[in-house]
Amino acid sequence: MKRALIAYCGITLLLTSGCSRKSKQPPQLQATAKGAAIVESSGGKQIGYIGLPLDQPVVVQVNDASGAAVAGAAVYFSGAPGVSFEPPAALTDSSGQVTSAVSLGQQAGRYKISASTRDASGKNVEIAIEEAALGYQQTLGAQLNAQYCIRCHDPESSPLRVSNMDNLSVKPHPFTEGETLNKMTDADLIALISHGGPALNKSAEMPPWGYTLSKSDIAALVAYIRAVADPPYEAGGLVYAQK
Repeated sequence: MKRALIAYCGITLLLTSGCSRKSKQPPQLQATAKGAAIVESSGGKQIGYIGLPLDQPVVVQVNDASGAAVAGAAVYFSGAPGVSFEPPAALTDSSGQVTSAVSLGQQAGRYKISASTRDASGKNVEIAIEEAALGYQQTLGAQLNAQYCIRCHDPESSPLRVSNMDNLSVKPHPFTEGETLNKMTDADLIALISHGGPALNKSAEMPPWGYTLSKSDIAALVAYIRAVADPPYEAGGLVYAQK
């Protein structure tokens, strides 16, 4: 977490360029089979921190034309400069899958990574997977969310906390709910957090946090909400890091 705080490179703007360090070229593999499609099994749409590994590995699967898993197909991972994969390439196992640990680059924003294989005709078949890296301000927002907000704004309980969402008559929006929160301006979000729901004619069950949180804390929360929105928040246009 400390490394993520030190390495801040942006706030809510998405990436316009990558870091100068380039990923190593993956080794060429001798595939023993070819598939027709590649799909994501797990690991997409994670929220991570700049320069650090994602909590969960990315898992992809190669299937044949009938949807059956293919063992022995070569899979290659790639992404923007600064993104690393371990391993960057591998043959699918008996379940048709390849697992790779992914570390994002040193800039905050959205990252598109890809996994590819070749079909029997030699055509490249590729899947794009989206991840997000939090910078300094968004990381502060994530910490404040964990301390003050998540119990009501996340419907899922965890070993560390019990969700309070079901106890509220008006269900709060999860911070990832971009379809709703993306339509609100930064000023709207600041007003809601600072003065509570009645500031925008919403539920009084949303309390005012302006006496507890500083203006910079509230700005960090807004930056975090923008960073984790799904679909992504597109202020100024959505731009991804370039390969």
